[in-house]
Amino acid sequence: MVVESNDAPSAAAASETSAPAAASSASAGAAPSGARRPDSRRRAPYPVRRKVCRFCAEKVRDIDYKQIQVLRTFTTDTGKILSARITGNCAAHQRKLTRCIKRARNLALLPYVSR
Repeated sequence: MVVESNDAPSAAAASETSAPAAASSASAGAAPSGARRPDSRRRAPYPVRRKVCRFCAEKVRDIDYKQIQVLRTFTTDTGKILSARITGNCAAHQRKLTRCIKRARNLALLPYVSR
């Protein structure tokens, strides 16, 4: 145990002498002096609020394919289904929602494409 403590300072001293040389050679031609450091990232101006599943919040058991107004809020103007990342739906409700939108499209209640 005493041997390890004696070796540690010598290893630290060796790394201290080689570290400035390596740092100066790496910074010599790696990046221009005006470049930003990788650890200086922009932060959001306010904390991002977690999106909540609309169906879980309202405690909806079943999503009905005949509720066109509800289904239309989860599609874009061109007719695409919005992702769960955008809407905040949980995975189970997103799957049910997608299934209902496709059923409504099949029965011509919702358009496949809107131009």
